[in-house]
Amino acid sequence: MLLGEPSEFRQAVPVGRRVIGLDVGTKTIGLALSDTRLVIASPLETIRRRRFRDDMTALFALVERHDVGGLVIGLPLSLAGSDSPRTQSVRQFAATCWRCATRRLPSGTSGCRPPR
Repeated sequence: MLLGEPSEFRQAVPVGRRVIGLDVGTKTIGLALSDTRLVIASPLETIRRRRFRDDMTALFALVERHDVGGLVIGLPLSLAGSDSPRTQSVRQFAATCWRCATRRLPSGTSGCRPPR
């Protein structure tokens, strides 16, 4: 499920599970991993963007390795709080990421493609 409210998200993450924060850029995806109390996050890794499928495979491998219960994807708003030129592409990334997560193949690779 995609949630827009932080309070809803916190309730949706199982107790004791970590969260990965994503800073989605055009060339890289920066990742930070929370502690199990969801109090603080520390830098984890940077994924160099290639094909969307490869990006998702790398992301989901980290989700499994760190027993992650949710993803937080930063939304790049303007200083005025309105949509920026990157906002729509990050929203689309989040929606496609969600579809990929719900269609994972047993082999551990993602069975999805980004929208055309």
